[in-house]
Amino acid sequence: MNWLTNFVRPKLNALMRGTKEIPDNLWDKCTSCEQMIFHRDLVSEQYVCKHCNFHMKFPVKERLEALFDKAYYTRIPLPDVWLDPLKFKDSKKYPDRLKTARTDTGEKDAIIVAEGTIGGQKAVVAAFDFRFIGGSMGMAVGEGLVLAAERAVQTKAAYITIPSSGGARMQEGILSLMQMPRSVIAVEMVKDSGLPYMTILTNPTTGGVSASFAMLGDIAIAEPGAVIGFTGARVIQETIRSTLPEGFQSAQFQLDHGMVDMVIDRREMKDTVGRILNFLMSKK
Repeated sequence: MNWLTNFVRPKLNALMRGTKEIPDNLWDKCTSCEQMIFHRDLVSEQYVCKHCNFHMKFPVKERLEALFDKAYYTRIPLPDVWLDPLKFKDSKKYPDRLKTARTDTGEKDAIIVAEGTIGGQKAVVAAFDFRFIGGSMGMAVGEGLVLAAERAVQTKAAYITIPSSGGARMQEGILSLMQMPRSVIAVEMVKDSGLPYMTILTNPTTGGVSASFAMLGDIAIAEPGAVIGFTGARVIQETIRSTLPEGFQSAQFQLDHGMVDMVIDRREMKDTVGRILNFLMSKK
C-alpha cells in the first residue's frame, strides 16, 4: 500500500476542492509607486495610495457619494442631443464609439449632473467621467453644463463642476468647440444670480475644458498631482522652442503661480467644500 497515493493525495484533493476561488479584484496596484493595496482599503481611502499619497482615478459615482452629505444625491437626466452630426469616422464610426463607451460606463455621456447638499448647503454638481471617451466635451456635455447652471439658479444652489477631461470631442468638430462659450455663459448666469461657482480640478483638466468653464471658479480647488493645462508639454515646447519649467502643469505649480486657490487632499475635500459653501452662502 502506497500511503502517498492512497492517503495523502485524497486528503489534499479534498482540501483543494473546498478552497474558495480568490476574487480577481482583491488587490490593486498603485499607478505611481506600484505598491499593492488591498482593494477594500483603497476604496475606504477614496482611491488615494496609502504608500505614496498618489491620487488614483476616482470612479465618478463614488466621488459624488464622497462629496454629498450622507452620500445621497439626486441625478438630473441629460437632455437628448444629435448623436452624429458630422457622420464622423476615424478608426471606427462615431456612433460605434459612443455605443462602446456607453456599454463600458453605463452612462449616457461623459458627464453626470446631480443635486443634493454639501455641508448642509444646496449644491448642483456637474462631474466628468474620464472613462467616457476621455471625458471629452461634446454637445451632450455642453447641455449638461448648461442644465446644471440653470438648475442651480432655479433652486438658489451653489454650482460646482468637477472636470476630468482631455478637452473638446473632435468627432463633433466645431459643434464641440461651441460648448466652450456656452459653458462660460452658463457660469456667468450663475454668478449674475449672486450664487457661488466652484471648480474641483482633477487629473487631467486640459484642452477646451481648461480654456473655458474650468478656470472660472470663484474658488478653484485642485487635487494633488492633477495635470492642469491646455495642451501637452511636448507640443508647447516644440511650438515656443524653449525649455519649460519642470512640472509646470502640475496642481502645485498652478497654486504657486496663482492659477488655483488651494490644493486639497481628496479625503478632505467634502469638509473643505462644505466650509467654503457655508461661508459663501451665509454671506449671501
